[in-house]
Amino acid sequence: MSITRGLKSHPKNHIRKIAGRQRTFRHSTYVLTASLCLVASPFANAQSPESPAVQVEVVVLNIDRAVEIALNNNPDVAGLRARADAMQSMPSQAGALPDPTLSFSAMNLPTDTFDLDQEPMTQMQVAVSQSFPFPGKRKLREKAVEYEAQAALSLLSDRRTMLAGQVRSAWWQLMSLDRALEIVDQNQALMRDFVEIAQTKYKVGSGLQQDVLLAQLELSRLLDRELRLQGMRRAAQADLNAMLDRPADWQISLPPTPPNRNLPELPPEAQLLQKAGADRAMIDVQRDLVAAARKKLDLARKDRYPDFKLGVGYGMRDGFDAFRGTDRSDFLTVMLSVNVPIYSGSKQGKAVEQRTHEMTQQKYALNSALRSVQASISRNLAGYHAARDQVVLLDTAIIPQAQQTVASMLAGYQVNQVDFLNLVNTQITLYNAQINYWESLSRAKQALANVASAVGEEALYE
Repeated sequence: MSITRGLKSHPKNHIRKIAGRQRTFRHSTYVLTASLCLVASPFANAQSPESPAVQVEVVVLNIDRAVEIALNNNPDVAGLRARADAMQSMPSQAGALPDPTLSFSAMNLPTDTFDLDQEPMTQMQVAVSQSFPFPGKRKLREKAVEYEAQAALSLLSDRRTMLAGQVRSAWWQLMSLDRALEIVDQNQALMRDFVEIAQTKYKVGSGLQQDVLLAQLELSRLLDRELRLQGMRRAAQADLNAMLDRPADWQISLPPTPPNRNLPELPPEAQLLQKAGADRAMIDVQRDLVAAARKKLDLARKDRYPDFKLGVGYGMRDGFDAFRGTDRSDFLTVMLSVNVPIYSGSKQGKAVEQRTHEMTQQKYALNSALRSVQASISRNLAGYHAARDQVVLLDTAIIPQAQQTVASMLAGYQVNQVDFLNLVNTQITLYNAQINYWESLSRAKQALANVASAVGEEALYE
């Protein structure tokens, strides 16, 4: 009789033990993190000057901090920032006049004596000349480069927006994997209790050996799933570390609970598309490039007109002018030259043709960018709504129903009214639903981050 009472109370004790594990799991994560900090601190301070410091980060990385680190450290963003800064110095260069030319020459020097006062035409000349492009050319060059410089700034802004969305997406993927590992760990403990229950019932003759084998098989499957999830987490961690400009194996610790599970109702798709057309920096990039191509086309057309070059020279002569009875006078020379575009058909005309095609190409690129943004918004919006509906279904229906079914099955199994296989399958259904909940929440959050990036915002309705 005492054995029977022990069998009936034994599963409930195991369930209470698992519930206790679930309550203390998150608290133990903080305790472990703090302990690692306390243990690592004295050793880090005790290192000799010769040994390199090993940096161990155990600080919990929240999502906003991850975005901040990425925007400050990411090498792609830093490279685009440097390029944008460099481009800001180019418009004034493009619009400036060519450098003047200063020349010195010895003119009409006799080669028999090299005497400066032997011949009347011998002179030492200094001259300065300046080229002047046809009116309007300098302004067109400057405006074309200004548009390209503005496009570089817009490209930097768009890359920052996209990076913020990618970091948020990677962070939520890591959060989903952490929660899946936690659920698998809890179910491993529960399945071990099932193994003990099945073994106890088998020993007293009220259970079957296949129940023990089935519980052990499911425990092995959980171990296999844990290994696969750990591999996926290492890969996701490496991807996030790359965005943060950290070594791939840098350990990332996430909070035990997400900052929020809010999945708001988004505006209509048409409104988001309109907002993207106004705010998305990538579209601004293409618009600026179209404007730059138009200015280059106008400049190519103006290249049919000649440029000018104005010069002034002063020639100094030595010797005495016998006819005038005075020293020889110096010479002043004024020069004006004009280039003649006589090869316009094969040069300037072809340049106009080239610039026309380039502007057409930029217009197609702008249209392609618009269509790409629209497709991204539509695709991620559909993914968000689907994942959001799954989260609601799992949270309000499937998981509560599975929990009730497990409790009912366990009570029935205690009195030999429920088959052990059904009990195990119901428990598997429950933990799969719990993992699916976090996967769906992660997909919804990732889709929300992608919608924000497509619209042109670092975060949207978070």
